[in-house]
Amino acid sequence: MHVVGILLFTSGFLLTRLVLDERSECENPPIEPLLEWKGKGTVEAGCWHPKTFNKAVVVLIDALRYDFTVPVEDENLAEVYHNALPFLYETSIKSPGNAFLRPFIADPPTATLQRLKGLTTGTLPTFVDMGSSFSGTAIEEDNLLVQWRDQGKRIVHLGDDTWTALFPDYFQPNISKAYDSFNVWDLHTVDNGVIQHIFPLLHADKKPQWDVLIGHLLGVDHAGHRYGPNHAGMTAKLQQMNTFLQDLVKEIDDDTLLVVMGDHGMDSKGDHGGESDDEVEAALWMYSKKPLFGRTKPEFATPPATAKIRPVNQIDLVPTLALLLGIPIPYNNLGRPIEEAFAGPKGNAWNNLAAASSVTSAGIRRYQASYFKARGIEQSTKPGSPASLWSNAETLARSDTHVRPWQALYDAYTAYQEETLRICKDLWARFDIPKMVLGITVMALGVITLLLYVSRDEDEDFAVLDDAELDFAEKKLELQGLTAESEAASYKNLSKSLFKAGLLGGGSVGALSSALIMLSGSDEWLWAVAATAIGSMIAVAGSLLKIRGIRVLKLLPTTSWGWLSVVFTLSQSIGFASNSYTIWEDSISLFFLSTFGFASAIAALQRPSVRDRTLGVYHSIVFVILARAASFSKLCRDEQMPYCTSTYYASANSSTSAPWQLAVPFAVFILLPSIIQGHMRISRSYDGLAPVWIGYVFRTCLFLAAVYWTLDAADTGEWITAIPQTMLKTIHVSVAQLVLALAFVAGTTAFIWAPPCVSILTTASNSRTAQITILGYGNANGARYLFLPINFTAALILLSKPMGGGAIAIMLWQILSLVEILDLNEISAETIGPVTLALLGNFHFFKTGHQAVPASIQWDAAFIPLFTVRYPWSPLVVALNTFAGQILAATAVPLLVLWKTSPKRRGVLESTSRALGAFVAYYAVESLATMAWAGYLRRHLMLYRVFSPRFMMAALVLLVADLVGILVALLGVRTNTLAIGDVFGFAD
Repeated sequence: MHVVGILLFTSGFLLTRLVLDERSECENPPIEPLLEWKGKGTVEAGCWHPKTFNKAVVVLIDALRYDFTVPVEDENLAEVYHNALPFLYETSIKSPGNAFLRPFIADPPTATLQRLKGLTTGTLPTFVDMGSSFSGTAIEEDNLLVQWRDQGKRIVHLGDDTWTALFPDYFQPNISKAYDSFNVWDLHTVDNGVIQHIFPLLHADKKPQWDVLIGHLLGVDHAGHRYGPNHAGMTAKLQQMNTFLQDLVKEIDDDTLLVVMGDHGMDSKGDHGGESDDEVEAALWMYSKKPLFGRTKPEFATPPATAKIRPVNQIDLVPTLALLLGIPIPYNNLGRPIEEAFAGPKGNAWNNLAAASSVTSAGIRRYQASYFKARGIEQSTKPGSPASLWSNAETLARSDTHVRPWQALYDAYTAYQEETLRICKDLWARFDIPKMVLGITVMALGVITLLLYVSRDEDEDFAVLDDAELDFAEKKLELQGLTAESEAASYKNLSKSLFKAGLLGGGSVGALSSALIMLSGSDEWLWAVAATAIGSMIAVAGSLLKIRGIRVLKLLPTTSWGWLSVVFTLSQSIGFASNSYTIWEDSISLFFLSTFGFASAIAALQRPSVRDRTLGVYHSIVFVILARAASFSKLCRDEQMPYCTSTYYASANSSTSAPWQLAVPFAVFILLPSIIQGHMRISRSYDGLAPVWIGYVFRTCLFLAAVYWTLDAADTGEWITAIPQTMLKTIHVSVAQLVLALAFVAGTTAFIWAPPCVSILTTASNSRTAQITILGYGNANGARYLFLPINFTAALILLSKPMGGGAIAIMLWQILSLVEILDLNEISAETIGPVTLALLGNFHFFKTGHQAVPASIQWDAAFIPLFTVRYPWSPLVVALNTFAGQILAATAVPLLVLWKTSPKRRGVLESTSRALGAFVAYYAVESLATMAWAGYLRRHLMLYRVFSPRFMMAALVLLVADLVGILVALLGVRTNTLAIGDVFGFAD
C-alpha cells in the first residue's frame, strides 16, 4: 500500500516532460534565414546559418566549478583550489578574439546523466529523472549527436561511460574508449585514458577518422567526492587539467572549435545533485585558433569575477554548437545562441547575432506550438506573452533588408527566448492534482489501517505475558484431560483472516477496475492499482472491525505514554510545513529524545522498589547523555550556514575524516562489546554462544573496521609510500569483505543455530534431591534475539565513516537503555517504545553524516567492500550506509517486546508485529505529512530545495522500514521463537 501511495503521488508531483518525436531537418528550417551565403541549406556550408567550423573537440571536465578557473591574487583570500587552473582565464584576457570564459549555469538536478541530457538536447531535465543516474537509458528525442550522425559526421568518445548508455552505437567503434564512471576512489584512470588517446587523434593522419571528438574527464569530480575541494588532491588534479588544456590548444587547427566545460559544480564537501549555487555554477570556455569571437561591450572583455555576473544557461550550448558547425538545431531546444560566438572579432556583427537568434527563436516557437498542441494547451496572446514578443520581432524583421535594426532585432528575439523559457519552466512545474490527492488518500487509508491493527485492549488473550498461576492452572487441566480453551486464541487466526480479507477485497476491486480500464481503452493503469489498494485496505479494516468488535474504534490513547507518542508523531508531522523546521530537523530530533528521557526518569521515580527507581533513572540519564554525545557528529546543510559547524568530516570543505577521528572506531572496538556484556549479565544471559560471539567475533569485526578506516586514511593521505596504492586498496577492501562475511554470512548462520543464552546451575540440598536453576531463563527470548541487531551493527559500523561508526555504536547502546527503561517502567506494550525507536533511527540518520538533500549521499561507500560498481551490491551498500540508523532501528523493534521475557511468553510474533506496526506507522505518518505539505506548498520557493527532498527521504525511509521489518525483524523473531521452543517447548 505504501508503494502504491508513493507511486501515485510522485506520478503527479514529480512530473516528467512530454518528449516529442519530431526531428529538425537540414532542408526544412523553421524560418527563412535572414542571411544569404554560398551553399545555403547544405551540411557543407551550413544548414540554417553560415558554418564556421568543420570539426569540434568537446572536453567535459566533470564538476568544473566556475571559481576553480578564476585566479585569486591575494594569497590570504585564496583557497587551496584557486590558481591551479589559470589557463582558461588568462587566455580569455590575452586573446579575447580566440577565447572567452563564462559562468555555465546548470539546471538542477545536478547529476551528470541529467546534465548530459540538457547539454545535448537543449531541454530542461525533471527532478524525478535523478533516480536513473545509476543506469542511464538512451536519449531518443532529437539531440546534437543525432544531428551529427544524421548529417554523416563521425563521432568519437573518450572517458565517462555514461555517454555510451545515453547514445548507444553512436561512436566510432575502434577508436572510442569508455571507462567506468562510478569508481570515485579512482582519480586517474579515466583522465589518463582520455589524455593518452586524445592527442594521437589530433595528428594530421588521424583527423579524417572523426568530425566531433568528445573527451569526458572525471578526476576533478572524483577528487571532490573523495577529498572535497579544499584538498591538495584537488589542486593536483586541477593542475593536471591546466597542463592538459595547454597542450591541447597547441594541437588544435584553424578549422576546429575547442569547447571546455563543466557539467555542474560541487558543494563545500565535493558533492552535487541539488541546486545550491556551488552545485549549479560550472564553467564554459570556447577557443578558436582563428580570432572569431567578440564582445558587444568593452567591459565584457574580462571574464566575470563570479558566477553571478553574465551567466550562460547550459542549454544555450546546444544552438551555439549546432549553428557554428552547420547542423540543424535539435527540435526540442530551448536555449539561445551564446553572444560571444556570433558577435564577430569587433563585437559589432549584429546581423550575424540577429540571424542566429532568429532561426533559434523560430525553432523554439515551432517546438512550443507542437508541445502545446500535444498537451491541449492554448497559447496566450496577451501583451508580454511569447506570441506578442514574437510578433514584435517579426515586425522588425520585415523592415527593409538594407536598413534593418539588427541590434533591436537581436534584442527582440532574445526577449522572446527568455520569456518562452520562463513559460516552459512554469509549464513543466504543473502538477497532476488528482493523482497527488489519490496518493495522499491511499497513504492516509494505510495509516488508519495500521492504527486499527496496532490498537489493543487489556483483555486480549495475548496480552497475558508470564503468569505463573495461569500456567499452573493450565497444566492442571491438561493432567485432568481437559483443555483451558477449546477455541484457538484469536491472535493465532487474526493474520490469516486479514490476509484473506485483503486479498479478496483487493482482488475483486482490482479485477473490476482493470476491466473498466481495458473496456475504455485508457492507459491509466495507476488508477486501477489505486482502486485495488483502496479496496484491499477497506476490506482489512472491515475485517478488523468484525473480528475485534467496536472497541477497535477507540483509537485515542488511554495512558500518558500513549499521548506522548501521539504528541511526538503529530508535532513532527506538523513541523514539516515549515522550511526552517525541516532544515534544522537534526537538532530538533535531539529535543524529542531528551524529552522522552526526562519523562522516563520521572516515571521511574514512581516505581515501588528502590532498585527499579535507581535503575530507571540511571538508564534514562544514560539515554539522554548518549543522545547529546551523538549530536557532536554533525554534517551541516547549506541552509544552516553560518550557524552550524560540521564535525563529521575533517572540515566543512572536506569529505575525508580528520586523523583524530580514527580513534573513534578503536574506542568502539574497546568499549561496545563490554557494554553489551554488561547489559546481558544483569539478566544472567551472558552464556551460551554470547561470550564467543560478542567477546571474540563481534569484537574482531569492530577491530577490523577500525583497521579498515586507518588503512583508508593512509591510502588517502599517502602515509605509506612503501606499499603500492593498488596493493593498499586490495588489502583494505579484503578487510571490509571479511567483516561483512563475518557479520552477515557467519552471523546469520550463528543466529539460526545458536542455543538459548542460558546456563544450568545445580545445587544439592541433600544427598537425594537437587535443585536446578536455569540462569538467564527470564531473558531467554531477548538475549538470543540480540545477536541479530549486533550483527547488523558490525556491518553498519564498517560501512559508515569513523564518526558515523561511533554514532551507530551509541545508537545500539541507546537501544539497550531503551529496552531497560520500557521493562522497568512496565510499558513494553505501549506505543511510546516503537515511536522512540523510530525517532532514534531518524536522529542517527543525521548523525551518520546525512541530511535530507541528495548531495549528502555518500556514493563512495559503494567502494568500501568493492573495487568497482557491481549490481546489485553497490546500490545495496549505499543504501546500508545511507539508512543505517533506520535499518538498525527496524532490526531492533522485536527487542522492545522480547527483552526480559521468558520462553513462556505468549503471542510473541503477534506482539512483535504490533510493535512493528506502531514503528512503521510513525514513518508512514511522517511520509504522509511530508507528502501533503510538499503538495500544498508546491509553489513555495524552497520546494525543490527543502520540501521535495524531505518527502523523498520520508518515502524511502518508509519503504526501508517495511522491507527490513518484514524480511529481517519478523523472520528473525520466527527463527528465534523456533530455537527457544526447541529447547523449552512452545508457549502457544
